[in-house]
Amino acid sequence: MPNSDSAQALYTALAHVPEGQVVTYGQLARLAGRPGAARWAGRLLRELPTDSTLPWHRVVNAAGRISLPLDSGGQRQLDRLAAEGIHRQGASLLRHCQYRG
Repeated sequence: MPNSDSAQALYTALAHVPEGQVVTYGQLARLAGRPGAARWAGRLLRELPTDSTLPWHRVVNAAGRISLPLDSGGQRQLDRLAAEGIHRQGASLLRHCQYRG
């Protein structure tokens, strides 16, 4: 896991996203002090160890959808979101479940 101050800020911001809510990659980057750095946020999340306890599954793209292919972690993300009561994707997901912190 990268250990820079900005990476730590991203991990801290992600840790504060409550169960049952989601953030977009861009929103997460903004919360970490790097507005406009959605791809950077995605890259850091891809580098998380598989045993990470951070709620990576609560991060969706700007359209409110998961970005991972179903056979490469996407189904796992959907299952984790469903376990938190999130059963929608798209604009409806962002309207009802987007973190406002």
